[in-house]
Amino acid sequence: MISRKEKIAYGFGDTASNLIFQTVMLFLAFFYTDIFGISAATVGTMFLVVRLLDAITDPLMGFLADKTNTRFGQFRPYLIWLVIPFAVCSILAFTTPDLGDSGKVIYAYATYTLLMLAYTAINIPYSALGGAITQDPKERVSIQSYRFVFGMLGGLFVTLLTLPLVEWFGQGNRALGYQLTIAAMSVVGVVLFLLCFWGTKERVKPPADQQLRLKTALVSVWKNDAMRTLAVVAVLLLCGIAIKNTLAIFYVKYYLVREDLITPFISLGMVGNILGCALAAPLVRRIDKVKAYKALQIIAAVFSLAAFWVKPDQLVLAFVLYFFWSFFLQMATPLLWAKIADTVDLGQRRSGFRATGLVYASVVFFIKIGIALGGAIAGWWLALSGYEPNQVQTEASRLGILFAFTVLPAITSLLVAWVMRRYTLNDVRVEQIAHELTQEPR
Repeated sequence: MISRKEKIAYGFGDTASNLIFQTVMLFLAFFYTDIFGISAATVGTMFLVVRLLDAITDPLMGFLADKTNTRFGQFRPYLIWLVIPFAVCSILAFTTPDLGDSGKVIYAYATYTLLMLAYTAINIPYSALGGAITQDPKERVSIQSYRFVFGMLGGLFVTLLTLPLVEWFGQGNRALGYQLTIAAMSVVGVVLFLLCFWGTKERVKPPADQQLRLKTALVSVWKNDAMRTLAVVAVLLLCGIAIKNTLAIFYVKYYLVREDLITPFISLGMVGNILGCALAAPLVRRIDKVKAYKALQIIAAVFSLAAFWVKPDQLVLAFVLYFFWSFFLQMATPLLWAKIADTVDLGQRRSGFRATGLVYASVVFFIKIGIALGGAIAGWWLALSGYEPNQVQTEASRLGILFAFTVLPAITSLLVAWVMRRYTLNDVRVEQIAHELTQEPR
């Protein structure tokens, strides 16, 4: 059994990551369009280009982590090696130098690219660490539940405090407010990553004689049918999440026409995320996690779709539906990350290679493809709908925001449930593979 203290320490790493990740997901599009002054179409294209470029580096980072061998392990050292560069890049991305239109775009591309690369370099080893703490399938779900509860607590910190801190730090200068707010969050993130490093231990190690080569490892990972299924799921799922998260502020400000409720709205969604993640472990004690995952996607789709018929004056209903979408969708998140660890076991059982970092990086690669597509679609959708920053929106623009915020994420969740029909690593098979691996000489 893994101690609660170690699970909490591992969760601190996701709190640190989400202080930046959730700020990017929720506020960066708004920051670029309404604060820095870049067009929505340009932002959408930039999100696609940079995130696709960043995604290409994921397998390389995973392979590098798998090849790492230090007295601190394979994955933990990266938490201390890269925490300062990650903090610096975060601050630069939310800095607004006085530049012309072209200069602003170039600066945004450069700093956003650096931020995404730094995030990859620290988050891939951190994610892989979750698969190296234990080989027990049930404990893996528990570890991931702690991870995402603490990660979403970081997200709640972001949703509750970002705009108030922007106002407090900026004193009317919102650009300065965003810069100082992200700087404060970065300092907290540095401390939490260090606590994660000191509080965790790697127990599941690759075979002692393993000689990993990139081409061989990539071929082995791609032959893993369970990993391929999760790759498709990752693209669809994160595309929908990125669309909904990117447009949440726009939905409240321009469809509900209640800019004063932005913080309560996104914060309530984060509370739903936290409660959903916390209940994932108790759920899988009673239901096979593959069946549970498919059911949760369908339920989340229903709540997202129902919001399409909510009128702007039905504020309570809008809040309730967003809460339950967040609750059920995020209850599935620890299950997904536990399944990634299961595919690592399957790959080792079939090929003899244990490529934990590469498998996690491969799935994260497709997660970033989904985020890139979702962010781009959100930006393009705003432009096509006739969105104008800081203006009263046309009826076509308001309907476009509503449709993208409600219907598109519902479609992606339903597609995820359909794709998961092909996934065969149920609880019985996972436990059998784990047992077989523990009987083999290491």
